[in-house]
Amino acid sequence: MTNAKFLVIAALVAVAPAAWAQQEADTQVTRAPGSVTIKGTRSVTATVQDIDRETRTVLLKGKNGKVVEVEVGDEARNFDQLKVGDIVTVVYREALSLNLKKGGDGISSVEERPSMERAPAGGKPGGTVGREVKIVANVVAVNPKNKTVTLKGPKGNTLDLIVQDPEQFANIKKGDQVEALYTEALAISVEPAVKK
Repeated sequence: MTNAKFLVIAALVAVAPAAWAQQEADTQVTRAPGSVTIKGTRSVTATVQDIDRETRTVLLKGKNGKVVEVEVGDEARNFDQLKVGDIVTVVYREALSLNLKKGGDGISSVEERPSMERAPAGGKPGGTVGREVKIVANVVAVNPKNKTVTLKGPKGNTLDLIVQDPEQFANIKKGDQVEALYTEALAISVEPAVKK
């Protein structure tokens, strides 16, 4: 199985929790001269209501009573271990860090590293899929009046980055570089149903 296929499956699973609208969310922002980091986590928990083993679809019921149908791909291990009443938890984490590189070398770049960890054979279904993207872009314009910094990426595309903190403009000038590091991960875990 390729990571790309698993990412698509994971993204489809992530859409379902968004529909439940009772997510737990946490966002943190850290600022320092020449850098900013934003981290966010969203999680949702649901109970398995029904399983169609032939079509590999599962009905999940959120805390608010909404039921969502999720198709589980053949790539997911241990589907046969899933039972009605099991508790499914989906946690999505993402982070973006921007760091100023003074007097950069002018060489922009992009690197991407996918990652995946599946549940062990014979256990409950679950796993983690994610990626890390690192981009180095050149500062081609600084406009404190409009609160923007224009960045030029490795493919020649430009982006106007809005800078909310006016003090950051004292640190940045044309010719500098900005390194952006974006990470995201989706973790799915299943706990057995509580026996009464």
